[in-house]
Amino acid sequence: MASRSSTLRCLIRAKPAERAASRLQQCRQLSITAQRRTDGVFRALTDQRVQTPWIEAFRKREQEGHDATQATGKPQTPEDRDLSPKKMSDSYHSVILPLARDPWLSDTYINASGVIRLGVIFMDLDALSGIIAYKHTGDNVTTVTAAFDRIIINHPLTELCDLELSGQVTYAAGGSSMEISLQVAKAPKDGDKVKKEDVMITCQCTMVSLDPGTKKPVKIAAVRTDTEEEKRLYAEGEENSKHRKELSQRSLLKTTPNDEESDLIHAMWQRQLKYHDPNDSMRKPDNVYFMDATRLSTANIMQPQYRNRHHFMIFGGFLLKQTFELAFCCAASFAHSRPTFVSLDPSTFQNPVPVGSVLYLTATVVYTDPPEVAGETDGAAQEKEQDSNTRIQIRVDSKVRDVEHGATKPTGQFNYTFTVEKNVKVLPRTYTEFMMYVDARRRARRFLEIVQEGKADAGSQDRITE
Repeated sequence: MASRSSTLRCLIRAKPAERAASRLQQCRQLSITAQRRTDGVFRALTDQRVQTPWIEAFRKREQEGHDATQATGKPQTPEDRDLSPKKMSDSYHSVILPLARDPWLSDTYINASGVIRLGVIFMDLDALSGIIAYKHTGDNVTTVTAAFDRIIINHPLTELCDLELSGQVTYAAGGSSMEISLQVAKAPKDGDKVKKEDVMITCQCTMVSLDPGTKKPVKIAAVRTDTEEEKRLYAEGEENSKHRKELSQRSLLKTTPNDEESDLIHAMWQRQLKYHDPNDSMRKPDNVYFMDATRLSTANIMQPQYRNRHHFMIFGGFLLKQTFELAFCCAASFAHSRPTFVSLDPSTFQNPVPVGSVLYLTATVVYTDPPEVAGETDGAAQEKEQDSNTRIQIRVDSKVRDVEHGATKPTGQFNYTFTVEKNVKVLPRTYTEFMMYVDARRRARRFLEIVQEGKADAGSQDRITE
């Protein structure tokens, strides 16, 4: 009571403006609603991603007169860094996301249907991977997301519960890159471990370390394996690294389609001729759409709210969220049905996205399974599919331009797979579209192998996304 009387006396002596400000502050402090300052990433992760207020970073850049997004040419990484192998367990990090216990926090994570929004979880996973990377490399280097190799639904997200997000560096051979394995699981009770059936999402991403001054790759410490489980994880990471290199060598940018793919392209071209031949009775079915009619695009200016720890670039998790939600909308528009997310297939980050730039995203349906025209090796897989269930692969291409719309740079390619309870198909028409189709077909066949190995859920309909 004495404290309250003292406060009242101070208010009486204060000027009217000061009294109003003081009352406003007291109202804020007395509010029973906790403050929820979030940009879609859990605060425990955001605090480590953004460590300096934007206005301070902005003023410092103005004072120094240097564009922090550009290389200075002067190396800043200490030459005497300790590059001796580090324990895999030293980089382990986990965060509990109390969605069931905190309904206000869940506002950011739950969609209109009352289930978890995957796009926001993807943001958190990228933020978590940054924390893990810096636990391994230290703060003397700049670490950026180079690729998400795959995000897989192991067990569907069907309930609102507390989640545990965790991960660690599982492969680093002494070069500039590292593979980080992450998972999202139903949070276990105190003292218990996560059960296999409670692991909802697993994924691997590749991070690359750069010199802050030159923006060129620098070496980082290798990972040390001390247990059989760590050796297994390291071997998987090594195999994934080899697979990425093989994919790069077989890229359609470097090699021509193989014989089966060339025959498939020719067969699709012949099918189109029949559709338009007045002397042929075959016409394009109503459930078949040309690829150029499936595109969906957006343009957004990049605001400081979604910057990374280096202040002037947008962090990768925001791009994952934006591309995923656009891909979802593209699949829904194409199928006129609510899509179910299956996986993020290997996707790459090519160039950084500066704060203040304009980000363009274009989503395209590039492959459907079963296909309209099957290849020689598609027959067996196609026979197993139900006519009412289709897997749709969406490719999202991103590019960035300055506000003046001068220079343009590609910033990444993101590949998402959904299922819908509709029989719809896509058909390419131009050579560029044929290449996109063949590339997507390769990814689809790789995903089917993973499903057959029991490492992923094929897209069960007991979950809803976004």
